[in-house]
Amino acid sequence: MKLAIADEAQTIRLGENLGRSLKAGDLVLLYGELGAGKTTLVRGLAKSVGYRGRVTSPTFALAHVYRGKRLTLHHLDLYRLKDGDVGELGLDELLNDPRGAVVVEWPQAARWPKRRLEVRLAHAKNGRMAVIADRRSRAGVIRRSVPGDTRRK
Repeated sequence: MKLAIADEAQTIRLGENLGRSLKAGDLVLLYGELGAGKTTLVRGLAKSVGYRGRVTSPTFALAHVYRGKRLTLHHLDLYRLKDGDVGELGLDELLNDPRGAVVVEWPQAARWPKRRLEVRLAHAKNGRMAVIADRRSRAGVIRRSVPGDTRRK
């Protein structure tokens, strides 16, 4: 699915809408250039799982944890890592957290399970463009609740 996103508020809403379908064990991979809106989208994801604190990019820390009422969101940023240099992050443990979902910015440094939600963000003439590929096993989790989606339910 391809969506036009006009501004920051719409990016947050997209994150909220996508986050409503998150379940424990889900993996969200975020691709995009610097400033494309990845962390802004995570703000919406965190809000949707019941987290009410500040959400920032974990570029230097590599990981932040947002404990929401509904789920714990493990937010990783692999921008500074080289390919395959993710051994000490404990990815297996995070992906098997019975109460958590994992969202990864700059996921190119690792290999990921096939079951995942991918969001590709890019700068566009009038805002941003999002391309969403839901490769989780549950079908039909993204419908008209996503801003800009004009398909019929």
